[in-house]
Amino acid sequence: MALLEVKRQMGRADVAAVSELLDVAAEVDGHPPLDEHQWLDLVNGGRHDFAGLVAWEPGHGHPVGYAQITREESGGHEATWALECVVDPHHRRPDLGIARTLLEAAAGLIAEAGGGHVHMWVPKPTDASDELAAAIGLRRGRELLQLRRPLPVDGGTTIAVRPFVPGQDEAAWLEVNNRAFRWHPEQGNWDLETLRNREQQPWFDPAGFLLHERDGKLAGFCWTKVHTDHEPPLGEIYVVAVDPGFRGLGLGRELMLAGLDHLAGKGLTMAMLYVDADNAGAVRLYEKLGFTTDHVDRAYVGDVDPAGG
Repeated sequence: MALLEVKRQMGRADVAAVSELLDVAAEVDGHPPLDEHQWLDLVNGGRHDFAGLVAWEPGHGHPVGYAQITREESGGHEATWALECVVDPHHRRPDLGIARTLLEAAAGLIAEAGGGHVHMWVPKPTDASDELAAAIGLRRGRELLQLRRPLPVDGGTTIAVRPFVPGQDEAAWLEVNNRAFRWHPEQGNWDLETLRNREQQPWFDPAGFLLHERDGKLAGFCWTKVHTDHEPPLGEIYVVAVDPGFRGLGLGRELMLAGLDHLAGKGLTMAMLYVDADNAGAVRLYEKLGFTTDHVDRAYVGDVDPAGG
C-alpha cells in the first residue's frame, strides 16, 4: 500500500527526489511525464494553490509515484485545475493501484479547495489511461498531435527574420502572442513573468526565437527549441504565430520555413511540433511541409464538486 505525502511547497530535496523519478519514467516511456508548465511549477517549488503528492512504499528509499495539481488562471469564475500523474515504471501493476491512489487523493484535494474544472494531460494514452481518468470522473477531451519531419527542408523562407532581443522585445511579443492565441487555454494570456520564466530556462536561445516585422510592427514569430536530452538532439517548433492583422499573406508557412532552416543550420536532423488535432488548418499546413504524426497526447477533462457539496 502506497503512503502519500502532500507537499504545498517543494524544497530542494523534494524536487531532486521527484526529478529522479521523472527521469526514470521519461527514459522508459520516451516522453517527459509532466508538461512544461507543470514542470516549471515543480522546479520553482510550487506556487499558490499548488500541491505535490509523493507516493512511497515501505522498503524503498525513493518515491514510487507522483501527482501534481495546480490551480490555473481562468477567464471565468470557476476554478480550473491542471492535474498530472506518473508512477515509477518498476512499480506499475495491473491493478493500477499507485496511480489510482494518487489520482483519488488529488481529486480530494481539489474538492477541499472548492472544486472546479480539471484537465489532465496524458502522453500516448492507453486503455488504462481511460480507466484511471474515469475513476475520478474525467472523460476524453482535447487531443494533441506530435508531428515530426526530417531536416533539412528543400528551399528556404522568402521573408526577413531577426533574433528576439531580451529586454527589448517582450512587450511587442506578448501583444502578438496573446492576440494570436486568445482562444488557446495554454498559450493565450501570457504575461511578462511567464515569458521571463522561459527566458531563464537552460534551453532558451534568443538566436532561435525568430521575429518578422512589417511596417515597423511585429507581424509574426517562430520560436524554436532544442531538446538536448534526446538522442540525437531533437529540434522543436515551440510556438509559431502570425498577428491577426497580418493574416492571409502566407506568413505562417514562411515563418515555419525560417524556423526549420534555423534548426537544420544547428546540425539537427529531425524537427517536431505539437498541434491540436482539431486545428484542421494548421494540421494541413504542417502536412504540406512534410510533417507526419509521431504520436497523440490526450487531455481528460471533467468537473470536481466542492467537498460536502
